[in-house]
Amino acid sequence: MPRISVVVPAYQVQAYLGECLDSVLTQSFRDFELIGVDDSSPDGCGEIFDEYARTDDRVRVLHLPENVGLGRARNAGIDVATGDYLVFLDSDDTLTPGSLQALADRLEQTGDPDVLVYDYARTYWDGRVVRSRDAGLFAPVAADGTGRPEVFTIAEREELLGLLMVVWNKAYRRGFVEKTGLRFPAGYYEDTPWTYPSMLAAGSIAVLDKVVVHYRQRRQGGNILATVSRKHFDIFAQYDLVFAFLDGHPELEGWRPLLHRRMAEHLRTIGNHPDRVPPADRAEFFARAAEEERRHRPAGAPAVELAPDWRSGAVGRLARTAKRTARQAQPQVKRAVAGSVLGAYQRVQRQLPLDPELAVFGSYWGRVPSCNPAAIEAELRRLAPGIRSVWVVENKRRADVPKGLTVVGPGSRGYREAISRASFFVNNVNFPDGAPKRPGTTHLQTHHGTPVKKMGLDLREYPAAAGGLDFAKLLERVDRWDYSLSSNRFSTLIWERVYPSSFRTLEYGYPRNDVFYSATADDVAAARAELGIEPGQKALLYAPTLRDYRAGYRPQLDLARLARRLGPGYVLLNRGHYLYDEDAAFGGGGRGGGVIDVSRHPSVEQLALASDALISDYSSLMFDYANLDRPIVVFADDWEVYRQTRGVYLDLFSGRPGETPGPAVRTEDELAGLFGSGEWDGPEAAALRGAFRERFCAFDDGRAAERVVRTVFLGEREPLPFTPLADRTPAPRPDPS
Repeated sequence: MPRISVVVPAYQVQAYLGECLDSVLTQSFRDFELIGVDDSSPDGCGEIFDEYARTDDRVRVLHLPENVGLGRARNAGIDVATGDYLVFLDSDDTLTPGSLQALADRLEQTGDPDVLVYDYARTYWDGRVVRSRDAGLFAPVAADGTGRPEVFTIAEREELLGLLMVVWNKAYRRGFVEKTGLRFPAGYYEDTPWTYPSMLAAGSIAVLDKVVVHYRQRRQGGNILATVSRKHFDIFAQYDLVFAFLDGHPELEGWRPLLHRRMAEHLRTIGNHPDRVPPADRAEFFARAAEEERRHRPAGAPAVELAPDWRSGAVGRLARTAKRTARQAQPQVKRAVAGSVLGAYQRVQRQLPLDPELAVFGSYWGRVPSCNPAAIEAELRRLAPGIRSVWVVENKRRADVPKGLTVVGPGSRGYREAISRASFFVNNVNFPDGAPKRPGTTHLQTHHGTPVKKMGLDLREYPAAAGGLDFAKLLERVDRWDYSLSSNRFSTLIWERVYPSSFRTLEYGYPRNDVFYSATADDVAAARAELGIEPGQKALLYAPTLRDYRAGYRPQLDLARLARRLGPGYVLLNRGHYLYDEDAAFGGGGRGGGVIDVSRHPSVEQLALASDALISDYSSLMFDYANLDRPIVVFADDWEVYRQTRGVYLDLFSGRPGETPGPAVRTEDELAGLFGSGEWDGPEAAALRGAFRERFCAFDDGRAAERVVRTVFLGEREPLPFTPLADRTPAPRPDPS
């Protein structure tokens, strides 16, 4: 029998669940069990629980057949718990290091009390950690110098009822819970009818002066109680349960006046909070609150007036919104006074109705249409030809835009009209701050690769790579996203964590990869012929990524020398990273000597089809290329430097299946030897590639663009089913002849 049972219910928190479980399983104290309750979560929570259970026998997983809510999910964990004590941890929060040992020590020191209360700290996206305002209540000596008892009842320390009345800042003796008959109800505010009865009924209580829980403060969309809904009416039934508990325990009757006052304060707070009760329902809520106050008022107690404070409700919210809008508008007014005709034109356009058949597309900060947005736009023309597409492209690049596309330059009159009237925004990066999204516009963030390197908020730990990035501004841009496209579960977990907001993730695959399943042998041959690859040659696509720690472009390999070493049977396709395209040295490889520079080729997908193998380092191209089931070689001569300056999510040199896409080398000699020996396309390489493809290509089956268009533009609810990986046939390899 373990000393502690840690119960972790989970529902749609896949981005944070791993961190939560790690915080428990890496504790120095080992005598515990972790009970993960998958509350029929539609995301990857169940799979994450199962993965941890496979590698740690302290983890037990319950998969509930239907979603029952937090309270009843906790009950399911209680029913199977075997520990002396119950600890409840929300799945987006974490335990601090050493907290379970401190908890166990304190339980022993205080003779196994019914309830042990401990402190918490709020953690914020910007790294701030703020201990609770009630930290002083945990000190062994009060502010006036009076010593406090080690073990007590709530009557001896009534001030503890002023703590945040939640379940996750306390440990409960399981025998006490069973004897008292404590259970969590359904609905919102499920902690209320548990915490008051448990604190009042406990025969012994102790405190631990330590921050045990880091309470994550979500920016958006994480706290269900911060959702405007009629579900907040559940609070009335929860307090009915509290008073029903008093009715069944006459010895606790003396607490009724205090609980009555606390209830009234709680109801007033909920009713006046701008993010709780819908404005149209506030009058009804306060009428119910007044009725509840009368019904539970002790005999002889004064009435507590419960009425809406309109200053803090809908009217107050409108006033605050107006003030905020005025502050935000000040720079625009100044620009208008300065004579910005285009700015004035844009403001006029924003007063006109949205155009339901207008979509604005962009890719790579105004570069030529490509990547996921280009594939989506092409599919949009097929499935919804009535929707007009406008591409935002820098003027200096417009000559390279394929014919037939409508293009506007950043900041131009056409651009300002388009971004002001469009019902859809699609980009693989963020649109500029000067293109604010209007209410009613749908913003799809497609991203442009599976992340090997650290991204988003994770870059706070890598200032050299962040380059002075304003993270608060970044998150303001992220808040515009309605949809975030993901090509695999690995990406999903990272995007949802490093870009915390309320967008909906679409695990549909990458539209840019659809061509890998539709291309034919003739298409492959045509792509090779366009590049001038000779029949029988092995074409190796070399595509290194950006080096943040360098000021400019510099090849990692002497490609001409490598080509000479490999011989005439090979040709190297040199693809420099697009962010170097302003560098004078970029794209200067030319032709000849076994090297073809393809840095300015408009389609990396066509280059992939034309090649026999990929040589890369930390580029996301390896994940896309894996769809072709062709050899991938990792060449990274600066692995340690890159890992320290940029940070990585994968150890490409680990050799672990599912983490390494193929053979990994650090020197030109090793690279040349790999191709000379044939290991680049041998059975070990194929095994690594297969595991990598299984992990990262689960959603890419050739219909990603169609899924996106049907969901985002056509409003269809159910996405197209995925073709199993084993049943997919990628484009054929180049003809060896």
